Amino acid sequence: MDKLPDSKDDHFSPHLDEEQEIIEASDFDEGALSYDEHTTSTGNLMDSRLSHLDDVLNEKLERAFHQETSQVILHDVAIIASEHDPIDLAYAVTRLPASARIVVYDNLPDIHAKVIFMINTGGNTRSAIFRQIHDGEIASLVELMPPDEAVWILDDMSDRRLKRVLELLDPKKCARIKELQKHDRNSAARLMTNEFFAFPMHTAIGDVAAFMRVNPGIELTRSVFVVTEDNTLAGYVPGRNLIVNPANFRLSQVMRPILHTINPDDSRDEVVDLVERYKIPEVPVVNEVGQILGVITYEDVVEAMEDIADETIASIAGTAEDVSEQEPIFKRFLLRAPWLLVTLCAGLVTATAMAHFKQRSWFIYVPLFVPLIAGMSGNVGIQCSTILVRGMSTGMLSIGSRKSAVYKELSIGLITGCVFGVISGVTVYLLNIFGVHQEGDPLAVGTTVSLGLLGACMMATGLGTFSPFFFARFGIDPAVASGPIVTAFNDVLSTLMFFLIARAVYPIFYVWI
Repeated sequence: MDKLPDSKDDHFSPHLDEEQEIIEASDFDEGALSYDEHTTSTGNLMDSRLSHLDDVLNEKLERAFHQETSQVILHDVAIIASEHDPIDLAYAVTRLPASARIVVYDNLPDIHAKVIFMINTGGNTRSAIFRQIHDGEIASLVELMPPDEAVWILDDMSDRRLKRVLELLDPKKCARIKELQKHDRNSAARLMTNEFFAFPMHTAIGDVAAFMRVNPGIELTRSVFVVTEDNTLAGYVPGRNLIVNPANFRLSQVMRPILHTINPDDSRDEVVDLVERYKIPEVPVVNEVGQILGVITYEDVVEAMEDIADETIASIAGTAEDVSEQEPIFKRFLLRAPWLLVTLCAGLVTATAMAHFKQRSWFIYVPLFVPLIAGMSGNVGIQCSTILVRGMSTGMLSIGSRKSAVYKELSIGLITGCVFGVISGVTVYLLNIFGVHQEGDPLAVGTTVSLGLLGACMMATGLGTFSPFFFARFGIDPAVASGPIVTAFNDVLSTLMFFLIARAVYPIFYVWI
């Protein structure tokens, strides 16, 4: 019988004290949830039972913190903390002032509840609590967390304090945390846990079970991994197979092949794409020679999906604020102001151009149709960029299919410009004929509006189509292409295109002045 993995090996069977328990943030269903399904499920957030629970809990906390005496406050908060799940409290405190969040934390019933609370709350809350508690308490919390969760928690403190806390940790725990900290925040390695079960392929199932019993501190994923003599990943054994097969069976007899792995430096987006496409419960992280370094569980992927969704929404909205955190009103204004300043400048450029051309004879009726041009072109550009950004984020738009996608979007933009250009031109012409509009020659005005709308739509289509690829080329979130910056540029360029077309069309119908 082959020897079980050495408990001193960081990668294969890290050993923690028997009394130490791992804290799991939540328990997810066995089936995988796709990105689209997750997005849909959160779409009805305002009507969900959990959102109602958040409102009720927040109302309780607000009443507790508005009592007249501090004794009543602490008593009420202690009752609330004991009656509610720490995860719910972690979400609820984001609506409270920073000074009140430490009070909720202090009144949690035990350290395990505090660990769950700290894992699930936001970075601002953790920072506020870290300022109020000592290094030893932080170290106690981190000792009870999986290394991958601990890394994210420790990211919210200064480098000097981080060093002090790491010195208080168990050396093995500290080494695993430092190993994860070497990698980029958005890499696959930051999502993985380096505490997992992996055994040589000739190990008996009974020996595997015995080893698991004496190592309760290692989080049990849905699979046990099988390695060769040189620690190269050979396959995996589903947890169910460890139960239904005899104890004397070797892992090599019941193992299955590993079809999908990820490298430590791959992005979290690649991890999400992999899990979403193949519906796999965990992804092993391997180095360049195939040795397993860690495991990314399905729970980690769900958290990554939520972070990506938050960042994408913020990029589309054109703001740097944390959409999951309640922040002071003035701070939220400052986070939104830079993007709005760009929009303001774009509007001033348009106004300056209109003032420059106002003395020209062809410009008499042009300002009346600027809102029409800006509105239509803006919507056309947003539709193009949104469709392409979604395709890029879900992996449906590959590098090889980009030319086809660009061609289709430009074709749709051309058709849109032609159809709505003709409709608007004919409508303006008829309104002039019947005296509703009296801006000039009906045919001249109708033709100008029709061709101007066509040119503006093509300009917006080009900007909306190529801007996501441009941003992606320089490592910027393509969702920025749907934000206010590109929208502002689109308004300026489309309006200027309308001015140029109006100037070119006018001499056809009038003597140039």
